[in-house]
Formats: sequence, C-alpha cells, structure tokens
Amino acid sequence: RLAEIPAIVEEIHSILSPKDLSGETLLVTAGPTYEPIDAVRFIGNRSSGKTGFWIAEEAARRGARVTLVTGPSALPDPFGVATVRVTTAAEMHDAVAAAYPDSNVVIASAAVSDFRPVGSAVGKLKKGEAPMSVEVERTIDILAEMGADKGERLLVGFAAETSDVVGYAREKLAAKNLDMVVANDVSSADAGFATNANRVTFVTAGSADESGFKHKRLLAGELLDRIRSIRRQFALEMGFIVPPMHVR
Repeated sequence: RLAEIPAIVEEIHSILSPKDLSGETLLVTAGPTYEPIDAVRFIGNRSSGKTGFWIAEEAARRGARVTLVTGPSALPDPFGVATVRVTTAAEMHDAVAAAYPDSNVVIASAAVSDFRPVGSAVGKLKKGEAPMSVEVERTIDILAEMGADKGERLLVGFAAETSDVVGYAREKLAAKNLDMVVANDVSSADAGFATNANRVTFVTAGSADESGFKHKRLLAGELLDRIRSIRRQFALEMGFIVPPMHVR
C-alpha cells in the first residue's frame, strides 16, 4: 500500500538533509499550557506551538534523535519525532523530567503558564455562582529546574517580551543558567504568537545577534546551525573527534 503523500515528502526531506546533528539527542518543548479553572475554562496563552514543532522536525531531518513535549496544539506530530502531548504545566514538568536525563541538547520554546488556579472546579461553574476573582499560585519553573541540573547539556530558552527584549533575555540567561535565549518581541502584530514568521534575537553571554523577519521554519534551521556550532566547539575543547561540518 502506498504511504500517505506527506509521509513520502518528509522521508525525501530527511534523506536529502545533511545529517550534521547525528549523535545528538534533543528535547524540545512547545506550545502553551492550559491551567483549568473549571471543566471548560482555563488560564493559557496564544502560543500555537509552530516554532517548537518546526525545530523538532528540522532537527530530526538532520539526524538528531528528538523528543517533543508539547502543550495543546492543533499541529500534527512532526515526522520522525517522539511526541508527547500534555495539557498543564505539571504534566509538562513530568514529561520533561522523564526525557531530560537522556538529552544533551534542550530547546525550551514552550510558553508555559506562570500561574495556575489554586483550585479547579470538577464541573462547569455557572455564571451566577462563579467567584468574581480567581486565586492563583505559581507553577513549577521547568526551565530553572533544568538549569540547576544542567551538567554538560546545552540549554536554550525562549523569552517572549513586549519591552526591553534583550535586557530581559539577558536576565533570564543568567538567572536560569542557560547557554542561549531566543528573544522575541510579541507586541508586533505580524510576528510572535500564532503567526508563521518571527523576528528574534539570539542572546548568549557574549553576544546578541538579531535575525531578520523570517518564516519560523527558517529560524528553526538558523537556531540549529548555532547549536551545532556551539556543540562542535565544545567537542573540540574536550578533545573529541568532530566530523566535518556540512554546508547547508
């Protein structure tokens, strides 16, 4: 029986792509989390998951073994990627904790909710019975937890900001022990959440490199190129034998 056309196309992409991430094991997080108020309402955000899905797919094409942990998203599972679907920040924490020990590169692009309701109603709260305020508490800081136990992993975070984008990214880089923060201004109407394009700044301890307005799939490839360079430099410093870089 003939395979589905999208599967054939993805297999061709995989065959033709350089395998410059072969031997790497990536953990990618994507999408929002939904923190329930009751059976039908939740605290969440407008993240579509596109950036993380395209990062995971491109990394798999380039030879990496990839696990994608994603919050609610309408996107199909990326080809060649082990995809774990979750809903809440607590569920994402557990799924990440399970995959983290075997990963040497982590790209945390998920827009995890910082807050959740202290209590969640079992059924739907009727309008006339619902309280006019919702008490919240902080969710687990998944990225900070990974940074505290980073070891020799390469850890990349994302920062969605509406002002002082690079400044806040640098604070996040230091506070969470990250190697890179991909910072983007989500106040722009044509980029950021739920769009196909973005403008980002790749922030490290020694640089802040702006990328032009690009499709998120192209940005995924650019990010992976930077990660490949960092991993190659690390291997050289450690005295490992590194295969030649592929030209993309």
